[in-house]
Amino acid sequence: MGLLDTLLGGLAGKSDTAGGQNPLAPALTALLAQNGGLQGLMAKFSQGGLGDVFSSWVGMGQNQPVSASQLQSVLGSEQIHALAAKLGVDPAQASGFLADHLPKIVDKLTPAGQIDAGADHEQGLMAMLPALLQRLGGESRQN
Repeated sequence: MGLLDTLLGGLAGKSDTAGGQNPLAPALTALLAQNGGLQGLMAKFSQGGLGDVFSSWVGMGQNQPVSASQLQSVLGSEQIHALAAKLGVDPAQASGFLADHLPKIVDKLTPAGQIDAGADHEQGLMAMLPALLQRLGGESRQN
């Protein structure tokens, strides 16, 4: 089963995880927490030479793309492997998913075009999860 199938199945209540909860939001929340939230993640991208890319996701303009290998370079293979384990997928699928959707997630978590240090990003992830997964499902059918 692919990553999208796993995530959509979890949304529909068919998750194999304990408690039947979709693993995406907790996995993404953990990723944010491990990196110091959006501010820490932005600093990590800046240190990795991708500060402009991350800033485009926060800003009000077009989101610049990022590749799976760039993400692995910035986040490190340990974090990619940990995310993959939480989602029950291959690390290449996890990094590909992040490359495709982290720009959209960061964009949605920063609707005013800036990082709000006081915002509850975990709550924001939980609120956007159903819409994100529906959009992912629609994109996969179109591809």
